[in-house]
Amino acid sequence: MTDFLLELRSEEIPARMQDKARDDLARLFAAELEKAGLRADAIVTFATPRRLALIARDLPEATEAVSEEIKGPRAGAPPQALEGFLRKTGLTADQLVERDGVLFAVIDKPGRATAEVLAEAIPAIVRAFPWPKSMRWGEASLSTESLRWVRPLHGIVALFGDQIVPAEIAGVQSGAVTLGHRFHHPGPITIGSAADYEEKLRACHVIVDQDQRRAIIRDRATALADAAGLELIEDEGLVAENAGLTEWPVPLLGRFDEAYLDVPPEVIQLTARVNQKYFVCRDKAGKLANAFVCTANIEAVDGGAKIVEGNRKVLAARLSDARFFYETDLKVPLEEQAKKLEKIVFHEKLGTVADKVERVAKLARWLVEEGIVAPAKAGAAGLSVEGGSSNVTAPASAGATELADQAERAARLAKADLVTGMVGEFPELQGLMGGYYAAAQGEPPAVAEAIRDHYKPVGQGDDVPTAPVTVAVSLADKLDTLLSFFGEEMLPTGSKDPFALRRAGLGYLQLVQANGLRIELSNASSDWSGAKSSSGLGLILADFLFDRLGVQLRDDGIRHDFIQASRDWNGNEIDGRVDRVEARARALAAFLRTEDGANLLAGYKRAANILKKEEYVAPASAGATLSYTPEPAEADLIAALDAAGPAAADAVANEDFEAAMAALATLRAPIDAFFDAVTVNDADPAKRAARLALLARVRDAVHGVADFSKIEG
Repeated sequence: MTDFLLELRSEEIPARMQDKARDDLARLFAAELEKAGLRADAIVTFATPRRLALIARDLPEATEAVSEEIKGPRAGAPPQALEGFLRKTGLTADQLVERDGVLFAVIDKPGRATAEVLAEAIPAIVRAFPWPKSMRWGEASLSTESLRWVRPLHGIVALFGDQIVPAEIAGVQSGAVTLGHRFHHPGPITIGSAADYEEKLRACHVIVDQDQRRAIIRDRATALADAAGLELIEDEGLVAENAGLTEWPVPLLGRFDEAYLDVPPEVIQLTARVNQKYFVCRDKAGKLANAFVCTANIEAVDGGAKIVEGNRKVLAARLSDARFFYETDLKVPLEEQAKKLEKIVFHEKLGTVADKVERVAKLARWLVEEGIVAPAKAGAAGLSVEGGSSNVTAPASAGATELADQAERAARLAKADLVTGMVGEFPELQGLMGGYYAAAQGEPPAVAEAIRDHYKPVGQGDDVPTAPVTVAVSLADKLDTLLSFFGEEMLPTGSKDPFALRRAGLGYLQLVQANGLRIELSNASSDWSGAKSSSGLGLILADFLFDRLGVQLRDDGIRHDFIQASRDWNGNEIDGRVDRVEARARALAAFLRTEDGANLLAGYKRAANILKKEEYVAPASAGATLSYTPEPAEADLIAALDAAGPAAADAVANEDFEAAMAALATLRAPIDAFFDAVTVNDADPAKRAARLALLARVRDAVHGVADFSKIEG
């Protein structure tokens, strides 16, 4: 068994493409092997800025000889059919085998040297490679048939054991020679085999294993910060990016002018990260420090002093720009900035961003005035705009009117930072910068926080606002987006969701769940916003949200059919109360995990099936006195229903679904006993009618809690 090494050396591969390229290389290579009947024991891939490499472990020296059998026409088929089959297989008629009146072609394929398979695979892999962006180069680029690669391809190492696998791609011949580090060892390196590939390159200042480079960057940057009495702000994405930019990573710590710390810390961190790929640090108190960690690609003779100084100057220029944006933006009140939103189109069918702001402001106020979002209780703390969500609620003195005023005010200013210089430079800071500007311009803390956090939550794991003003604005923003696009029938389809409506729906659910909100979407109307709205639209939106809820609760063991069973029941139209559907579904799931629940479901389905088979329709005079003496099991079920039915109905009315399920549980034994001892389809018509009516009572009592007919299994 022999190892195979393939290295494709080119000009710089963008860091963001390297991980996917490694996966694609392994996938394409495995597919080429499979075509030839080969399989590697393991495939390992590497990527650096200048090379994409693969090592396949324990390949056989040759493929095995195989015999392939191809089914042909029947023995008595027309000559044309036989001739076509012979052309396809390349055989003659006397070489065919007949079995049970059918002709077969048996083709023996001799084994091939693995090196031959690899020689054919290399060009096929390179030409089929799915780079997100690629280019042509040189004279050959005049033809659209020329090779495309992420950057000009300069060298190929292809070794099967210690033997070169001959291949040629666009004039680049395979061999055993590669290059080391661009500065430390720019000369050629001869690789002996896959076994010494990593070792030889490391000796020439190239660490080909991206995981090793990441570990070096992560550990050394952390150690540098610790030695300076600081803490590195972890950023795994930045670790990976720096590893993708270097072949010999050397983290270095530098300092910038403390005066720049007047700029919001998120701005400094984003400036350092996005523009320069630097890490930033905080002091032991948790505040941003005037320190950065850059990653050099060279072991400098002066220990990196000149590199640090050069990077400090570049960062200073970037921070100077950021401070200019910040100070310039602060001079313009958010109210003035908001007027510019009239010139920005939100969507051609939905007007400008200013139109959206108007809708959201009205809706945020409506949510408070309707009591859906209420003032917080006493004991709340103040607000700090710095940092993440503080989960701070409005002061106890803020009554409903004040809360409504603050919610409307925050909504009218929430999008104003979209036209600021800072957000124009860093769109990731939208909302956050608005919060800083609002606080600096004297807006109430609750308003500043709502502006800062109104986009939240933006996905699973994000902070969910709980401050009343923030909740009102965030909820209004998401509801307006959903109602507006649904009103124009621009719904998500399949994997396409260009307006991020699924994300908005998830954010809506998280806000409702975290804050215990009760919103009847069936009441959606033009009172909510300027969007095209109606009760029908509210119910369509409810369907969409309940589907999202089913996906969200799947990890908790809440099946989708439990959501369906909890959406409408007893013939009542759904009202879009997400909180009630979730509570009912959770109680139902817990109940059906019990023995009583499972048996009651079985009894219910048996009753429902009998009623369906008999096409039972309740008589107009239902509830009449029995004309016969019921059997004991029958009487017991009647008594159980007399007690359980009202108890379950009362519990449902109080939205105590666990109590409702407990009431249903008392029916389990009487139902089992009834089916064991009583004949439903009795010869006596009066008994038969009464017992079918009793089963209808069972079905209706269960449906009063949840629609068990929607439950699968």
